Amino acid sequence: MEEKLKAFERLLIIMDELRAQCPWDKKQTLESLRHLTIEETYELADAITAGDLNELKGEIGDLLLHMVFYSKIADEKGEFDIADVLNAICDKLVHRHPHIYGDVEVADEEEVKANWEKLKLKEGKTSVLQGVPKSLPALVKATRIQDKVKGVGFEWDNKEQVWDKVKEEIQEFHDEVEAGDKVKMEEEFGDVLFSLINYARWVDINPEDALSKTNQKFINRFQWMEKATKSDGKELSDMSLVEMDEYWEKSKLHHK
Repeated sequence: MEEKLKAFERLLIIMDELRAQCPWDKKQTLESLRHLTIEETYELADAITAGDLNELKGEIGDLLLHMVFYSKIADEKGEFDIADVLNAICDKLVHRHPHIYGDVEVADEEEVKANWEKLKLKEGKTSVLQGVPKSLPALVKATRIQDKVKGVGFEWDNKEQVWDKVKEEIQEFHDEVEAGDKVKMEEEFGDVLFSLINYARWVDINPEDALSKTNQKFINRFQWMEKATKSDGKELSDMSLVEMDEYWEKSKLHHK
């Protein structure tokens, strides 16, 4: 523990030095760092998806630096410092885990999550959805919304009901496609995605992770196809779809 505390103290000292001496660091504001933090968060997510623990270590460090940076700027404004941030999260964790730090008993993780949402409402939140960030990507946001409402019991009885809903939404989307109503098509397509995300949750699949892996698989296969066709002296833009499909099938052997 002492070694970890020393490492964190070193980071705080370096942050103070950079803020005082480095022209770039001296210029930064909460607003200027925001887009960089978002970029770093996605880089962290990429490292997790790739299963690259060495890269993950570096990305955690980058994000941790940003948290220290924000706290340093807030300290300069006389609002709060890193100690306030750490104490606040510690207090929140203790308060929201009465089954650990109190006399509440829980049966499983679902009950823990349900208690968590109830405690937040008692803290003054007017809606269980109040804590869902507005700027979250839509796929992640849908997952969080469904998790939140499940915490207060707004949930299907079984996954078969959810699958029936998926099929119902697909049919409604198809009907609107046939009718040619663009507004209704978009609405029903959104319903299809929302219901599929819901079903993924029921079968313990993270839809964001699943789509990220599919995206990367497609990229790997398509880039292999580009290299293979060039190696054969061909250009994709000059090939028929049938010809391209032959290379696509071969790419599947190289990238499962």
